[in-house]
Amino acid sequence: MEPNMGRAVLLNSKQDVDINGKLFMPNLVYFSREKSKTTPHHFKAGALNALLRVSGIMTNAPIILTLDCDMYSNDPSTLERVLCYLSDKFRKPNCGYVQFPQRFHGLNKADIYASEHKRLFLANPSGMDGLFGPSYVGTGCFFHRRVFFGGPSAYIEPEIPALSPSNIVDKPINSEQTLNLAHHVSGCNCENKTNWGSKMGFRYGSLVEDYYSGFRLQCEGWHSIFCNPSRPAFLGDVPINLIDVLSQNKRWSIGLLEVGFSKFSPLTFGIRAMGILMGQSYAHYAFWPVWFFPITTYAILPSLALLNAIPIFPEVYEPWFFLYIFLFIGAYGQDCLDFILYEGTFVRWWSDQRMWLIRGLSSYLFGSIEYISNCLGVPSHGFNVTSKVMDDDQSKRYDQGIFEFGVSSPLFVPLIIAAILNLVAFLGGILHIFKERSLDNFFIQILIAGFGVLNSLPLYEAMVLRSDKGRIPIKTTITSTTLTGVLYAISYFILKT
Repeated sequence: MEPNMGRAVLLNSKQDVDINGKLFMPNLVYFSREKSKTTPHHFKAGALNALLRVSGIMTNAPIILTLDCDMYSNDPSTLERVLCYLSDKFRKPNCGYVQFPQRFHGLNKADIYASEHKRLFLANPSGMDGLFGPSYVGTGCFFHRRVFFGGPSAYIEPEIPALSPSNIVDKPINSEQTLNLAHHVSGCNCENKTNWGSKMGFRYGSLVEDYYSGFRLQCEGWHSIFCNPSRPAFLGDVPINLIDVLSQNKRWSIGLLEVGFSKFSPLTFGIRAMGILMGQSYAHYAFWPVWFFPITTYAILPSLALLNAIPIFPEVYEPWFFLYIFLFIGAYGQDCLDFILYEGTFVRWWSDQRMWLIRGLSSYLFGSIEYISNCLGVPSHGFNVTSKVMDDDQSKRYDQGIFEFGVSSPLFVPLIIAAILNLVAFLGGILHIFKERSLDNFFIQILIAGFGVLNSLPLYEAMVLRSDKGRIPIKTTITSTTLTGVLYAISYFILKT
């Protein structure tokens, strides 16, 4: 077989059993699709479509499960739940898939990287379940094969009749005819001039193929069900260093913006197809990265103004001051309450809001920049899979709740700049209080800087106090400190002239 051709490891479920000689093994154990330098692979969606076609040729089973490679089944009764949902035509007659929340094992006590994503995996799907159903999150999801071939009343016949969801496979998986056809449909040229990726299968056009595919399926009329049993159906690993977390979120940001500003935007196409509530639900995800603008503004501008002794917020005794305090306490209080109501803890909520700020200054910012550069035709980095490899030293630090940096990355630079600015501004504001004996003019700016300092404690520790391999590299610290000085000099020149 040629080096770039697809490969598969096959077992016969009617003959092959496990090492104990009791349990039959599955038919298809491993599959690697064909690669080509000239044909785009559409990343994960392309691999899923290849698997969808190969499984259709070999078994054409009506139910399909998608799982990330690091996840495993944690509840043997999961399939019974799914069959009850999918076979009930009265509850949701157009039910296309059942989505389980993504859950993880091995989280440290504080969940320092906010890997639970309670809003994404629990709170928001619960609300959407009262409408058309939750979005597809890429793993822990059971599909009707039929949903990948057009809407409930708009069936699309595949170019190869054997791939029809109604086709009955009557040949063994190891027969020559089956293997030849499976090899053909796994090829990277099989989709040329077909509906695959546009009207059939998992959809192309976004790095977040799960979000986009689920959105398009629901726009076509399919509904979904959110199933959240007390015992997690599936468990997976979490990234244990910050660069992997931020890189993953940057990729999500690019993909979400690709959908948000496309002709299939949830604000236009989605609202017309599903109504304003479902459209807004998907738009909430699509425009997540836009949060980089207010987060970056509040992380830097108030501190720069404070360092230049320029008040930009109302004084303590002005009526508008109480509005700012009310909005701050109300927003964070509601966010904390929502988090705890979904079986969270205060410590993990603090990590969650801190990571939201960190993502805004790094992943959302760089993701938005890369999306804009892609739109302008400027080449960018390709798809990167998040590493889940467990290094012993990293694992130990993660279990202790210590942030893992370890490498030089531009993603860290805005974080360090904001941390230094907020610290210097906060200390300068405290000195101003003792000197002027007044909080009137700069109270809100000092409050914002102090809040930034509290959230930046892991950064200060990694820059100054730590000597392990997970600390922030000195080169990154020096670069960021220099840029902070340049930023202050520019602000001084602008604000004082």
